[in-house]
Amino acid sequence: MTMDVRHVDEWTKPVPAPEPVSSEFWSAAAEGRLLIQRCPSCGSRQFYPRALCTACGGVPEWEEASGRGTIHTFTVIRQQGAKTFRDEVPYVVAMIELEEGPRMMGNVTGCPVDSVSIGMAVRAYAVEAEPGVAIPFWEPSP
Repeated sequence: MTMDVRHVDEWTKPVPAPEPVSSEFWSAAAEGRLLIQRCPSCGSRQFYPRALCTACGGVPEWEEASGRGTIHTFTVIRQQGAKTFRDEVPYVVAMIELEEGPRMMGNVTGCPVDSVSIGMAVRAYAVEAEPGVAIPFWEPSP
């Protein structure tokens, strides 16, 4: 298990709609596993889930990632028109460079927004949105 799975009383934000290419990613997150894809033909790793390898066109397989990475870039959201996110501002959306190479976008929590910086070490955790579907989030790595 690479991530803690946290439960909330009620998830009020949009829930991902798992489809054939991504369903394994969302269900693995609910089990505490962070998945990326790796191509057995060329070894390239990728995220977000795709039916084909972006490097060679091969059929990728799932691989469990460490759940550790660094912030490649980020932004602080200070205004929000969508009702479901209004109470969250300010919040950080970051592009995380995983130890395994691919980059994954997600929210950084567990620290003041003004303390977030490029190169900051983070680790993944998941929040269960509904049974069998969890969303990865990021927090500073101790």
